[in-house]
Amino acid sequence: MLALSHYNSTSSLLRTRLCNDSEGSVEARLALDVLARQENFTFVRPTTSGIIIVVLSMTLGIVSNIVALFILANAYTLQRRRSKATFLLFATSLVVTDFIGHLIPGALVLRLYLSGGVRPEDHSSTDGMCQFLGGSMVFFGLCPLFLGCAMAAERCLGVTKPLLHSSLVTTTRTKASLCGIWLAALSVALLPCFKLGSYTYQDPGTWCFIKVLNDIGEVDVAFVVLFSGLGLTSLAVALVCNTISGLTLVLARLRRRPRTHPSANTHDIEMVVQLLGIMITSCICWSPLLVFGLMTALHSYTGSIGEDLLTYKTLMLKGVRLATWNQILDPWVYILLRRTVLRKIYLIAKCQAGLRSSVLGRWEPTSYPSSDKNQVDQV
Repeated sequence: MLALSHYNSTSSLLRTRLCNDSEGSVEARLALDVLARQENFTFVRPTTSGIIIVVLSMTLGIVSNIVALFILANAYTLQRRRSKATFLLFATSLVVTDFIGHLIPGALVLRLYLSGGVRPEDHSSTDGMCQFLGGSMVFFGLCPLFLGCAMAAERCLGVTKPLLHSSLVTTTRTKASLCGIWLAALSVALLPCFKLGSYTYQDPGTWCFIKVLNDIGEVDVAFVVLFSGLGLTSLAVALVCNTISGLTLVLARLRRRPRTHPSANTHDIEMVVQLLGIMITSCICWSPLLVFGLMTALHSYTGSIGEDLLTYKTLMLKGVRLATWNQILDPWVYILLRRTVLRKIYLIAKCQAGLRSSVLGRWEPTSYPSSDKNQVDQV
């Protein structure tokens, strides 16, 4: 505060001197504009409401993931179908990744909030905590997208080519695929350690991410393109695979004879519905940050941001806040879209529809005598 008051008094003296000595000159007007912009740029410390929001979101995410882990562990021990067990293994890995990815970056962000954040002039610094936080954001951001893509591809193969799926997909290969996914995400997150990109503090100084502003180079642009490209490609592949799986199940349902006993397709329908929920959640939560980051980096590299710098900072902040909700909503997708829950929702909706039909039946036209019939009877 002392430094800020000293700065304000100095700027006022310079303004008075410029107005008296060189009134009307172009240099004076330019200098006054610069001073005005600098005075408007003040350091805003994180508020108490922001700290409360961070604590509440962390608590909600931790509780949600723990509940989902308990349900998944119970289902995995009771499940004997190999295809369902493979899906549960993927889902458990996704929830565990979301849990750790919500806990570690959330704790670091909360620490930055409690310390008052990093001042704007220090945003370009690259200390150890910023590197770790930025790497965590990239790693735990790519892992759910990769896992969702792998789960969609596995279900697409199981629905369209069940015999090939039974011969290719095993528990050992599933675990190897999980290790490969985590290793691929970790390799991307560690690229700045080899000078292939960088992490910096982002506005308002309480989180770190890939450098997308302030004199970025070709390597930084390539890093952003790689991160956004991998994320958007994973979402696109998941969309295609889930669409194929859904259409295949719908066609199989329509071709089935009415009196035939329902087969194991109910398990496939349950898994595909859950995958659709995970994909929609990921698209809504992660697409803004992936697109905003790519747009900001490209415009910053070409120098076309200009006076829209504050707008791009706001977009990045909103994008990362929306992305954090993916780790909170993912477990609820599995909790709410289980077969038992869906069956209860279906029965409740059926009962409500039955009540409405019974109420409407009381107002059927046949329950009242026709006016034409009355006239005939009178005649």
